Amino acid sequence: MSDRPDVVVIGAGQAGLSVSFELSARGVPHVVLERGRVGETWRGRWESFCLVTPNWSCRLPGHPYEGPEPDGYMPRDEIVAYLEDYAARSGAPVRDGVEVASVEAAPGGGFALGTSEGELAARVVVVASGAYQRPHRPAGAATLPAGLVQLDVPDYRAPGDLPEGRVLVVGSGQSGAQIAEELHGAGREVFLACGRAPWLPRRIGDHDLFWWTLETGFMDQPVSALPSPRDRLVANVLASGRDGGHDLHLRTLHRMGVILLGHFLGAEGHTARFAPDLADSIAWGDARRQQLVELCRRLVAERGLPDPGLEDPEPFEPPAPEELDLRAFGSVLFAGGFRPGYGSWMRIPGALDELGFPLHHECASTAADGLLFAGVHFLRTRKSSLLVGVGEDAAVVARQALARLSGRTD
Repeated sequence: MSDRPDVVVIGAGQAGLSVSFELSARGVPHVVLERGRVGETWRGRWESFCLVTPNWSCRLPGHPYEGPEPDGYMPRDEIVAYLEDYAARSGAPVRDGVEVASVEAAPGGGFALGTSEGELAARVVVVASGAYQRPHRPAGAATLPAGLVQLDVPDYRAPGDLPEGRVLVVGSGQSGAQIAEELHGAGREVFLACGRAPWLPRRIGDHDLFWWTLETGFMDQPVSALPSPRDRLVANVLASGRDGGHDLHLRTLHRMGVILLGHFLGAEGHTARFAPDLADSIAWGDARRQQLVELCRRLVAERGLPDPGLEDPEPFEPPAPEELDLRAFGSVLFAGGFRPGYGSWMRIPGALDELGFPLHHECASTAADGLLFAGVHFLRTRKSSLLVGVGEDAAVVARQALARLSGRTD
């Protein structure tokens, strides 16, 4: 690349496009590099994927949702169209098909980027490469029989693409629960190895559960509010946006016929083994639900809202096999969440913590002046990577970038 932009933004998803909008509003020259196309991560979701959050929560700066179904849940292709429209309206300077392979500090200041189109220099780099970077598999995955088809969530498209036979889904967060429901609805016999996840009813009184998480301040919690920084890896609140939105958690999956299991431990030959901890995972999810319910009740009392009628769930102790014969299974799908992937290409010492998340203050790296981040889960708050919250961080990032270009450090 022959030009020398002041600011390079890596990624053209909701974070990168929001940062681009805020930079343009401040007159800051920049370029957005995207390895694929606008909204590439969303394009890679499975065919029936829908938002778990309502359409009204799409609040990118300068482009809130304006469609006819604010209380609906956009399917995959509409999410991509929303982002494409945003990029076009805002005139985002996106360069499609440019992959960033490395970022390192330049000797004279600023940064050197190695890209698929050559070297590029920048005074400021904004890393907005997405919250879902590296699919996670448990250590026991390596012990599965070599002939058994194994795939991660980004590889899954539709039930008909999987081999015949039973399906083992490892991980019961939002993706694992939604895919297990879809596979069961397609006539598959589904076994779900469960972890820990909070849950709530899809509707609470007159509002969607996401309204409650916003209004109670739950989504504004910083990482310092968590018992441990590692809790950033805990699954999001379980629910589904398919078919107009509905409850989806371990109880609903059990009722429909999905077989629930404890954590996946590994395999010995053709025998898969699972921990005897399903009851513990259920109890943990119920306890997190109760904490969220208390936040809702406090909001009801503060605002004088009608009682939404949140009753305690009934006891739930389903049987959970601790061994399965894998010869009856056609595939295993790993849905154990994602981990940061910055470490594979960011060559800046001290930029990441032990989990691979950025070390920063108000989106600015503490390891390199001019290195900024956006769209990271729990970057500033719980909603930092979401369509409802990424715009708030984008404004902070743009201010930080402008300050560094003018020789200040805010």
